[in-house]
Amino acid sequence: MRQAVHDWYSSTALKRLQPDRNAVVIILTRWHPDDLAGRRLAEEGRLEEGGRWKVVHLPAIADPKFGIDPLGRQPGDPLPHPKIRTRDRAALLAWWHDMKRTSIVRDWHALGQGDPQPSEGALVSAELLRQLRDRGEGAEPQKIAVAVDPSGGGRDTAGVVGGFLGDDNRVWITHDWSGVMSSAEWSTAACRLAHETNAAIIYVETNYGGDMCELAINTSWETLQRDGEIPLKKLKPMVQTVRAKQGKLLRAEPIAQQMIQDRVRLRGVFPDLEHEWSHWMPTDPMSPGRIDASVYLVYGLLPEAGGAAVVHAPLAQRPNPAGPGAAISYTRSFGSGGR
Repeated sequence: MRQAVHDWYSSTALKRLQPDRNAVVIILTRWHPDDLAGRRLAEEGRLEEGGRWKVVHLPAIADPKFGIDPLGRQPGDPLPHPKIRTRDRAALLAWWHDMKRTSIVRDWHALGQGDPQPSEGALVSAELLRQLRDRGEGAEPQKIAVAVDPSGGGRDTAGVVGGFLGDDNRVWITHDWSGVMSSAEWSTAACRLAHETNAAIIYVETNYGGDMCELAINTSWETLQRDGEIPLKKLKPMVQTVRAKQGKLLRAEPIAQQMIQDRVRLRGVFPDLEHEWSHWMPTDPMSPGRIDASVYLVYGLLPEAGGAAVVHAPLAQRPNPAGPGAAISYTRSFGSGGR
């Protein structure tokens, strides 16, 4: 169907332009990277890159990954709506967040953000992630943790993910507070999440911040206590630093395998987290923070998950009907805990 559209554009639409005055304007929902707009940009380029097309991209929530916002919005700012006062930022955010909450992951990123991505070759499928959502088992937390992948290394988004190891021997992901944040902001978010969930430990990756990452968390905890958000008598969770030595594929594949084996569940719907897991490709240079944070969370709570790794991307399939603890076959060791 896509090829038919490309053929029509080349053989029919372009052949009917007037020679003395003409313009082509394409307005569409971006359902696929190789749709009409995607193919035009791939073949003919953007104006700012010396190409042919001026692109006006207006995502529902401004995101720096799309470049300079046409409306001058800052990261995280909402798109105006004709039925909501432009200055009422809270109402606008509530509207778009409700749209996000009531949309499947694919629809939100295509319709809301104009950011379609192929899912072929991803570590896990969107269907698998849907099946991993809470089915009412009611597992009781045995150990609660927060994991952080700080912004850095050319990426503005910090991953902040919370969850627990349940009495069913599964890791349950319960919160995703990730976003575009400075070091002061992500460390504060991590401390607030740890306080809200009564987490016993905070895992933080230190590849780009070193000891400053742990210092940022300690400082934020003390600040929140001084401001009265956290009781003074409440003990700060242990902070355990993680230094990732393997590439993202070797870190993420064992966790994808645990998802397939039904050792990891989602307590709720997490559109951004699910989108990263179901669309990230092993060849992508970008390092999504939500994937890394959730990987560190599972490694910390379920350390045997990182004891070995598969050497191929796991197939997208239903959770293992044999349930948690079923035999898993691995082919390549890379160290305890994947660290």
